[in-house]
Amino acid sequence: MKHFLDLSHISKKELRNIVDEAKRRKKKSSTKSKVLVTENSSAKDKLLLMIFEKPSTRTRLSFDLAMRQLGGQTIVMNSNDMHLGKGEESIEDTAKVISSFSDIVMFRTFAHKSLLELAHLLTIPLINGLTDHSHPCQLLSDVLTFEENKGSIKGAKIAWIGDGNNVTNSAIEAAVQFDFQLNISCPKGYMPSKKILDWAEAKNGKIVIFKDPLKAAKGVDCIMSDKWISMGDHVNVKKKKSALKPYQANKKLMSCADKDAIFMHVLPAARGEEVTADIIDGPQSVIWQQAENRLHGQKAIIDWCLD
Repeated sequence: MKHFLDLSHISKKELRNIVDEAKRRKKKSSTKSKVLVTENSSAKDKLLLMIFEKPSTRTRLSFDLAMRQLGGQTIVMNSNDMHLGKGEESIEDTAKVISSFSDIVMFRTFAHKSLLELAHLLTIPLINGLTDHSHPCQLLSDVLTFEENKGSIKGAKIAWIGDGNNVTNSAIEAAVQFDFQLNISCPKGYMPSKKILDWAEAKNGKIVIFKDPLKAAKGVDCIMSDKWISMGDHVNVKKKKSALKPYQANKKLMSCADKDAIFMHVLPAARGEEVTADIIDGPQSVIWQQAENRLHGQKAIIDWCLD
């Protein structure tokens, strides 16, 4: 059983193999048809069940298309369509039904503990499509995108500027697993998980915390950002935006990075808030490549889980 729950749960060697497989599959992908099966896969004639408790654009499209291109099929269920987590049926019973009807599951949920509980009960592989704690699929495509533009990510310097959220947590794990330095600059009260920071320190990860975002961005190869207000955030929006205002990705911030640095954003984006339009739509931005690479990353993840 191979679940894809967090980058910290998978060995460095296996993660590297997944990224390399994503690169290989991207090179072989067809431009003639979006659903053309291009090569053999462990996912052929298998069923991927996608469960969504949170809305999605890139995750849903990339997983659906990935499974089709691998020769499999998909079923999409929203939380309102099933008994999971509602008390009408035990999660144990729901897991048995899911395991008997499908071959692999992708779960996009709010609470990370729901993902872990389901993983414990399923007898088929489970993929973390996003939780309030982490977003490993996103970081896998980000590593792929970086290497397509800048070469090996090993030894690189990347800055995370803005809200310390679930994607930041996965970025910390990625820094350790792929051996790059991650500079983090977030306002007080909006820092990433201390538990993950402690894990990274124990693993001798190169994680550097900066109060000043301009210093965090100095000489880096890439600047990463995300929305200030994420889906399901129960926060004082005005207070949070005010705290994050100095952490906007703009010309001044990008000028601190290496002259050939790239800009990444998880999407969706709020132009004028966490990033200015001239940066996200400018020549240094690789956001659409990032988005496309979710497809190739998902194919490699699915194949790894089912192999």
